[in-house]
Amino acid sequence: AQTKFLHSSHNPSSPDMDQHPLIRKNIRPLNVAGHYISPFHDIPLKVDSKKENLFNMVVEIPRWTNAKMEIATQEPLNPIKQDVKDGKPRFTANIFPYKGYIWNYGALPQVLSPGEVIHVKILGILALIDEGETDWKLIAINANDPEASKFHDIDDVRKFKPGYLEATINWLTYYKVPEGKPENKFAFNGEFKNKAFALEVIKSTHECWKAMLMKKCDRGAINCTNVQVCGSPFHCTPEKARSLVESVSSKCPRHPLIV
Repeated sequence: AQTKFLHSSHNPSSPDMDQHPLIRKNIRPLNVAGHYISPFHDIPLKVDSKKENLFNMVVEIPRWTNAKMEIATQEPLNPIKQDVKDGKPRFTANIFPYKGYIWNYGALPQVLSPGEVIHVKILGILALIDEGETDWKLIAINANDPEASKFHDIDDVRKFKPGYLEATINWLTYYKVPEGKPENKFAFNGEFKNKAFALEVIKSTHECWKAMLMKKCDRGAINCTNVQVCGSPFHCTPEKARSLVESVSSKCPRHPLIV
């Protein structure tokens, strides 16, 4: 199903932050029927069930930008919003010679490992150890990229884009150092695993997500409210979804998000 995005101008985290000139406002997706949906739960993982390696990707942070946007997993319908720490919006520092994030950064929907929706081909995966926890980083290419037909696995990145994987390791190692945090480490000695390995990780995390949406495992603090997952005990009507959104943004107009 097609998904378009609206930009909500309301920031419920702090009344003082509504006027902050640098705050990126909440992003809430609508389906083609104009109903609010969750970018975490309601967007299908795969573009076409018959195509093994064509996935939907929710872009949280566009390339070369600094605002730390992410899916708010603990909020109803999981808007994409700027992370806040100590009452201040978070930005990722520039790591010379890079400006902001060096790729379009985001998440696959309907996976439990935890913008615009694009179709991507998975090429490989990297296991980042972020503050003691494994944080899988998928390597993918936009399926509509003019060069996409040349890329089938992680070795093709080395062949056709020399230096990209090395830059990725370098950036992920140091991007939290300006915040006073230590360098990040990697599992498998920083080795990029291939497409087959990545698809197995996606399959495993998708199964965990399905168990959570069907209340078969502990969901912790994750909000599982959804509009389009039939049979889920957390399913709600489009009217209820709109009511949830408007309960926090009824005083603020909504404007189209242009990206």
